[in-house]
Amino acid sequence: MSGAVEAKLAELGLTLPDVVPPLAAYQPAVTTGPYVYTAGQLPMVDGKLPRVGKVGAEVTPEDAKDLARTCALNALAAVKSVAGDLDRIKRVVKVVGFVASAADFTGQPAVLNGASELLGEVLGDKGVHARSAVGVAVLPLDAPVEVEIQVELEDAAA
Repeated sequence: MSGAVEAKLAELGLTLPDVVPPLAAYQPAVTTGPYVYTAGQLPMVDGKLPRVGKVGAEVTPEDAKDLARTCALNALAAVKSVAGDLDRIKRVVKVVGFVASAADFTGQPAVLNGASELLGEVLGDKGVHARSAVGVAVLPLDAPVEVEIQVELEDAAA
């Protein structure tokens, strides 16, 4: 099933990817009432990380911003896997992003703008959200960025 949100993705030249399989004992997304919580999404493309390393060292902030955009796209795929249709999204409530950072890197918010901007482009006002941008020493698989989102659905029935 696809609707207006997936049409907007296509208009932007994007395709909703398959859900990234879990790396450990968790689900890519779960629902409770009208809310969907995604697991942290790495910037996987076709089952691989396009870049690895620390932002501000091996990975430029610009490349990391693009990777955060990929994370958000993967998060939307995870939402669809439990919601059935992205058009059910009432709003994105919260985005939490983790940036594997070189010791002196302080640009985590700009990196996470990649995810926030994608959600705004695709969902319009429904994509406006609260956000945390956290610098960390290392992420799974040496990924530079990880993003999780929480969304509210229009109704609780899947």
